[in-house]
Amino acid sequence: MTYEILNVALAQTASVPHDVRANAAAAAGLVRRAADAGAELLVLPELFLTGYDLTFVDDPAAYVTEDDPRLDGVRAAARDAGVTTVLGAALRRPGGAAWIASLVLLPDGGTHPHGKCHLHGPERDAFEPAGEGRVLDVAGWKVGLAVCYDAGVPAHAAGAAARGAEVYAGSALYTQAETRRLDLHFAARAMDHRMYAVVANHAGGGAGWVSCGGSGAWHPDGTRLVQAATGEGIVTAALARAEMAELRDRDAAAGYPRGAAPPR
Repeated sequence: MTYEILNVALAQTASVPHDVRANAAAAAGLVRRAADAGAELLVLPELFLTGYDLTFVDDPAAYVTEDDPRLDGVRAAARDAGVTTVLGAALRRPGGAAWIASLVLLPDGGTHPHGKCHLHGPERDAFEPAGEGRVLDVAGWKVGLAVCYDAGVPAHAAGAAARGAEVYAGSALYTQAETRRLDLHFAARAMDHRMYAVVANHAGGGAGWVSCGGSGAWHPDGTRLVQAATGEGIVTAALARAEMAELRDRDAAAGYPRGAAPPR
């Protein structure tokens, strides 16, 4: 079924450091809250299952696999609620490679792994970069995924748009020093490709960082639709296909190439 409105929930929440089981249980509760709010898609922050603290990299228990039994509860919640859930994790791939990943828990009970393409800093020492990943179908909408700094590389969103993405969904950690950066990244990705952009950021703080919050959504014209403050909670946004189509049609009629915003 294709929906003309896609309801998205962005969970801005804090993790229990290094406790996959506790965070998976919390994620299951967030799925149910998203379903109660009418969402078809829920996005959680980067590395939610461990918290963003790379001191965990030598602990085998910090990594999950696609069929990890510790995720059975949140997988069941996503299935029962019919909510596609994007869950940040340290993923151990078949063959042993490690990804900073968005695990997509599907309403049919399946799990789809999506990895971060553009690693930075000490992430490069512990993880391998992933490929582009596929564009998901969520209630008939095409959703491309980003993990944090992926959104800071314009070519990443351009690739998702070229594969048909209508929504660019990020799981992230942006700190207090990166408040403006968060807004610029997702506003630009939305405006340049006339697609919606959404992001779930962490709440609170961790090893050497304090989050700027600001989870939310951007319209295809680049304006903010919703914005969280800095604390924990879920924000929701209703994305309208007709508004996106109107902008795309107007740009096409004016001869603007996709990916190049019209002059203002």
